Amino acid sequence: MHSIVLTKGVPDFREGQVSFDEDGHLERGKTPTVMNPNDEHALQAALQTKVRHGGRVSVMSMGPPGYGDVLQEAMESVYADDLYLLSDRELAAADTWATAIALSTGIEKLGLPDLVFAGFKTADGETGHTGPQTCWALDIPMITHVTELSVDSDERRVRARRLVEGDVAEVETVEAPLPACIVVDPEFESDYRTAGEQLALKDLRETTAERAVEYDQHLTTWDHSDLNLDPDYIGLDGSPTIVSSVDPIPKPPAEREATMVDPGDEEAMGELFDEMAAFSGGA
Repeated sequence: MHSIVLTKGVPDFREGQVSFDEDGHLERGKTPTVMNPNDEHALQAALQTKVRHGGRVSVMSMGPPGYGDVLQEAMESVYADDLYLLSDRELAAADTWATAIALSTGIEKLGLPDLVFAGFKTADGETGHTGPQTCWALDIPMITHVTELSVDSDERRVRARRLVEGDVAEVETVEAPLPACIVVDPEFESDYRTAGEQLALKDLRETTAERAVEYDQHLTTWDHSDLNLDPDYIGLDGSPTIVSSVDPIPKPPAEREATMVDPGDEEAMGELFDEMAAFSGGA
């Protein structure tokens, strides 16, 4: 069984990591890039599938050459066999539509897998479009908001529990034939029930540790010409999205007041707890 996981590098939005210009706009070049947090759930779903059914897992991303570090992290997370990066200037500044066109073409070049896994949404765009649009371009069934997953490799079907419109109070079970696309919800939790699955997971972890150190030996980079993509339909030129305006992110105060409290000072600690109680409902 072959699975492909789509992942993306996003700015590290942790406090102290993000850099803004004087107008409050994000400076990507000065902000560290990390793997999109929601993609971790997609990676775990692919890993669970590999542990239970064997086969191969590939990870694919589109972005600048620096995304190699993101793919290395993905390899460590899902114990992937190989990595694919779609990268050149013609692909830059793409919206979700142009990104999906490039990703679907990359997947077709690699060979249509049994399963395509995608995260719920990205931390920088928040649209949740890229995974579904990629699967639409591939013309394969898609199941979104997946929280549980099982595959019948003999019958070539996937069965999933999914949240209805993202509502945790309403769940439905659906089936689809393979190949299929799975958009994984943040509520997904991998499950390794048997001793055999736990041993397989341990073996994969050990064999991947060495591979991830030299991840670049397992990384294939394709540009738009490798994918035979027309520049008019990718990148900025191929992006129909029009952003009418962008609101700057409010900048935090330049200085923050801090009161140092010695844990050994009982009176000061008592005052601290009284102060905190006001923010906990008075408990």
